[in-house]
Amino acid sequence: MRSQMPEPEIIPPGESPRPHRDMLSDETLALLASLLDDLFRIPGTPIRFGLDPLIGLLPGVGDLITGAASFLIILAGWQRNLPRVTLVRMVTNVVIDTLVGSIPVAGDMFDVAWKSNRKNLTLLQRSSASASRRQTWKDWAFLLGIVFALATVIVVPIVIVTLLFHALWERH
Repeated sequence: MRSQMPEPEIIPPGESPRPHRDMLSDETLALLASLLDDLFRIPGTPIRFGLDPLIGLLPGVGDLITGAASFLIILAGWQRNLPRVTLVRMVTNVVIDTLVGSIPVAGDMFDVAWKSNRKNLTLLQRSSASASRRQTWKDWAFLLGIVFALATVIVVPIVIVTLLFHALWERH
């Protein structure tokens, strides 16, 4: 009696031998945003939070870890060829979350409210849904506001230091 050998499986070109989950699919990114931003609810309140503020409690590295995880949503936007202004908004959301979130305790409370991953997922889905969609005035206003804020953060200290230096110089 001959042993029956199973016939080899023939996989058509372009198909995967096993189903796999796309790491940057909308479903996976929605799970990531939920894990980081709104997995838990404070009982008796509408306040939701995720792992972002909890991991952010780790001094020095917590916000860097969650910032790195947040980068996956931005990477998906880049792979989907989102408009640059949308990508800048997404990066800015994560930078704000990471920088403000790094302030002990107050930054973690900010993380509960800011929810950069949820914001970025919304931007990703909105822009992906209409690839030919042009940026709205809100996109540009946000970008200009960020540029103005960064310029202010850079220029104001320089002006203050210059004025103090000038005042001290004139005294002597």
